[in-house]
Amino acid sequence: MTEENILLKLKRLIWDPMDAWLFYAMLIIYIMSLFLLYSADGQDIGRLESKTIHTIIGFVLLWIIARIKPQTLAAFAPPAYILGVLLLLGVHFFGITVNGSTRWLNLGIRIQPSEIMKIALPMMVAWYFQRHSGSLRWHHYLIALILVMVPVMLILKQPDLGTATLIMASGLFVVFFAGLPWKVIFASVVLFICALPLMWNYGMHDYQKTRVLTLLDPTKDPLGDGYHIIQSMIAIGSGGVWGKGWLNGTQTHLDYIPESTTDFIFAVYGEEFGLIGNLLLLLIYLVILGRGLYIASQAHNLYSRTLAGALTMTFFCYAFVNMGMVSGILPVVGVPLPLVSYGGTSTLSIMIILALLMGIANQKDKRR
Repeated sequence: MTEENILLKLKRLIWDPMDAWLFYAMLIIYIMSLFLLYSADGQDIGRLESKTIHTIIGFVLLWIIARIKPQTLAAFAPPAYILGVLLLLGVHFFGITVNGSTRWLNLGIRIQPSEIMKIALPMMVAWYFQRHSGSLRWHHYLIALILVMVPVMLILKQPDLGTATLIMASGLFVVFFAGLPWKVIFASVVLFICALPLMWNYGMHDYQKTRVLTLLDPTKDPLGDGYHIIQSMIAIGSGGVWGKGWLNGTQTHLDYIPESTTDFIFAVYGEEFGLIGNLLLLLIYLVILGRGLYIASQAHNLYSRTLAGALTMTFFCYAFVNMGMVSGILPVVGVPLPLVSYGGTSTLSIMIILALLMGIANQKDKRR
């Protein structure tokens, strides 16, 4: 075997599982995130090293998972879902409390079980629908909703309304792509709107109501609850069209932006790279969204189609909610910016989502 053949086989071994659109989009965002973290963290390389380690681990997991057939991974959906629910119960009884919320477990390393449910929940619901794909009835949709609500209620107890809402959306996306009738969707929306007064009076904590009221008028408490939104909006607005330039963000380096390496890193980005930079990041996210929906449309069975569609829309929701809360059009919730914010569990969960999409794309390609 010649050296050229060896290199060719090695290249195929490494590259074959990868979807070029998703891979390059992910790589570009990762490189951008390194510049952002270096600036947001006061030009300290500590978080850069940690994020790089997480990303390398993520790439290894991505390469492995993308090579596995979706139907093989489907067999792990029930145990992954059960494990996620058990870990959420563990959080309830033995969790670590930070800033008034109990969301983490210490198992030698600190993990956030709700991140596991980002993947386990849509996989479980898609697996359930696949089992009944030939004879879906109304009670199958009802059971799917119960599967969705069990982890959502546990996450709400932490309390973590933002993550619970987004994880619920990931499960509901599967139900939607499985063919839920439009009349049911319309009736559900009407019921949800009618239930909003009850949710406001009896279902929301005081701090959650405060976040909604702060969104409507952050200037009522500019040094308290409105501080996050006001400072992030000032940072994004001061960036203008072209931005102040890398490492030149005054709001960032004078420590006016809270959580500048995690939830509010988009404010750092907007200040230093301006509207043009924001549009570039949005374009890359839209590439991932478009490619994910295309993969879903080409999938050859109900499991792959519903899972790919749900994972793609979940990714989009996380990006939209983070950008929305930092820009002042949505309430502040603890949602990281996908592939950009610092955080090991979040980075790994997003890369696993992309790996599952690549695995479904590979199955589509092999049928041709």
